[in-house]
Amino acid sequence: MDVILPCLNESGALPGVLAALPSGSRAIVVDNGSTDGSAEVAAASGAKVVFEPRRGYGAAVHTGLEHATSDLVAFLDADGSLDPAQLTELQAEVSRGADLAAGRRRPVPGAWPWHARAGNALLAALLRRQGLPVHDIAPMRVARRRALLDLGVRDRAFGYPLELLVRAGRAGWSVREVDVTYRPRTAGKSKVSGSVRGTLRAARDMGRVLRG
Repeated sequence: MDVILPCLNESGALPGVLAALPSGSRAIVVDNGSTDGSAEVAAASGAKVVFEPRRGYGAAVHTGLEHATSDLVAFLDADGSLDPAQLTELQAEVSRGADLAAGRRRPVPGAWPWHARAGNALLAALLRRQGLPVHDIAPMRVARRRALLDLGVRDRAFGYPLELLVRAGRAGWSVREVDVTYRPRTAGKSKVSGSVRGTLRAARDMGRVLRG
């Protein structure tokens, strides 16, 4: 299984994240313009490093997907907020027949600011009204590479994970959630939940997805 990690200035977290990946997986770190040596740290830890100069979560994720070669692919934030070992639980759900396995974040105290959690809950509720049984716009996911490419997700910013779920629902995918631990990131501040401004930017991108 290839594990795609979009990365922007995560040098402090990368060694621990990469060391904790499930045995047999291959890390693809997509550097999205880091200035802290993240690419060099990732390479030194044994990851395949590719570069995506267009800023945006979706741009980094899609570039990683294009460079993946395994049938199953996983997506994981590179900031240390999620436990890479729990990817095995999502992988098992896909092996049992799910088209997409998504990690439903269960935060430890202080890990998920109220503004980000509230926005996430609202978007998930809108998806459930459309018949997709999800409770999180999840940053940890496992699916089959070819099927993901065939979905044709177009957003290249923060709206990517939401558009993925919307398109999966329309395509009739079986989507299963797995509870995963969500903890404070290892270093630095989240581009989304780390500030109200970041959350508003994500809400803007996701709103565009819903309107489209």
